[in-house]
Amino acid sequence: MIFFFSKRKIVDPMARSVVGSLPLFSRPYNNNVLFTPLHLSFSARHVTSSAVTMPSFEVLGGARDRFLPVLPHLSRPYHAFPLLAANRHIETIFASFFRSVPDVRLRRECLRTQDGGAVALDWVSGDDRRLPPDSPLLILLPGLTGGSGDAYVRHMLVRARSKGCRVVVFNSRGCGDSPVTTPQFYSASFLGDMREVVSHVTGRYPNANVYAIGWSLGANILVRYLGQESHNCPLSGAVSLCNPFNLVVADEDFRKGFNIIYDKALSKALRKIFNKHVLLFEDIGGEYNIPLAANAKSVREFDDALTRVSFGFKSVDEYYSNSSSSDSIKHVRTPLLCIQAANDPIAPNRGIPREDIEENPNCLLIVTPKGGHLGWVAGDEAPLGAPWTDPLVMDFIQYLESEAVKTPETNSNPGSKETLYHLEV
Repeated sequence: MIFFFSKRKIVDPMARSVVGSLPLFSRPYNNNVLFTPLHLSFSARHVTSSAVTMPSFEVLGGARDRFLPVLPHLSRPYHAFPLLAANRHIETIFASFFRSVPDVRLRRECLRTQDGGAVALDWVSGDDRRLPPDSPLLILLPGLTGGSGDAYVRHMLVRARSKGCRVVVFNSRGCGDSPVTTPQFYSASFLGDMREVVSHVTGRYPNANVYAIGWSLGANILVRYLGQESHNCPLSGAVSLCNPFNLVVADEDFRKGFNIIYDKALSKALRKIFNKHVLLFEDIGGEYNIPLAANAKSVREFDDALTRVSFGFKSVDEYYSNSSSSDSIKHVRTPLLCIQAANDPIAPNRGIPREDIEENPNCLLIVTPKGGHLGWVAGDEAPLGAPWTDPLVMDFIQYLESEAVKTPETNSNPGSKETLYHLEV
C-alpha cells in the first residue's frame, strides 16, 4: 500500500526521477564536533556545541553516538531548493515528473519462487566482469508499483556503482514489467520473495557483504524483514527511506485532501498491472472481488478486493495493522538508517515509531524539515539531480563496509531457486 506517480503519468511516489549523476559530497566532517544526544529539532531552533551550530534535523536513535560522527553530510544544514519546497506536494510531484533518469544498461534475471511465482532482478550489465566477487552488494527495493526504471532508484544505483558496489534492483511481482505467473501479487505483509531474493544473491556472492535500501512500501517490507529475521538476518546493513511505518495512519491520511489525487493515480497503476494478468484470477472464487479489483478507484478498494484476501486477512484494516513495519523496529538487530521528511504526505510524520528507534542500539533516524515524498529536492544536485539523501546513504553504507560489520550467518531456509532466463534491458 504505498504510493505514487511515474514519469509522464502519475504512478507511484516511489517511482520516477532522473539523473544528474555527478557525485555529490559535503565538506569534510570535523572530528572535534560533538553531536549532542538531544533531539535536533527541525524547527528554527538549532542545538549548538562549543564547536559548531548543529544542522536543522531531528536526529534520534540508539545508534546515534555510533553513526552520527561518520555521516559528514549532516554537518551542513538542510537547504531545500527555493520555491519547489514551498509546498510538500509541489516538491513530491516535481521530483516524480522532472528529476533526471540516469541511463544504465541492465541485465535481467527472472527468479522463480518456491510457490511458482517469479520476480525480476535487474543487475548492471558488465559488473560481473568489472567487479571482484567480494565487492559490497546492494539490493534496491522500490516503492509500490515502482521498479528499476524509476529515477530515484537509478540515481542510487549510479552513485553506488561509482563507489565500487555491485547493485541489483528487486522488482516485485508485476512491477517493472516483472512477470506474473500465479494469481498472487506482492504486498506489505508478504516477506517470502524478500527472503528468497536475499538467499539467492548471498548464495551467488558468498564472500560479499550484502546491504539493502528500500523506499516507501519497499522500505516497509525491508524493515519488516529485518525484524522477523532479527539475529539471523544475513544483511550487513540497511537503509529505509520514506517508510510509511504505520499503515493504518498512512491509510487515514491517504484519503484526505490533496492526497486523494495520489490515491487515484496509484489505484490506476494497480488496476493496469492487475488487468494485464486478470486471466490468472478467472474462476478463483472465495472472497476475491475481481470486478472491484479491476475497477478500484482507491488503493484501499484494491487491497480490500484482492490483496488482503490473497494473504489471508479478514479485512483491509487487519491487513494494514498486521503489515506495519513500526511493530518490527524493536526486533531489528542489523544496522539500520531511517530517513524521513517531516512534511511527507504519504508517510506521515506521526507514524514514525520514535520510541522504539530511540531504544534500539542498532537504529538511527534522521528527519529532514522538508522533502515531500521521495522528493528531497535539495543539496548540490538540486533541482534535477539526485535526491539530497543519496550521499548520506552512501556514507552510511561505506562506513559499515569499512568496519566489516557482519551479522551471524542466516539459518533461514534458502529453498531452491531456478533462474528462468536472462534478458538485456
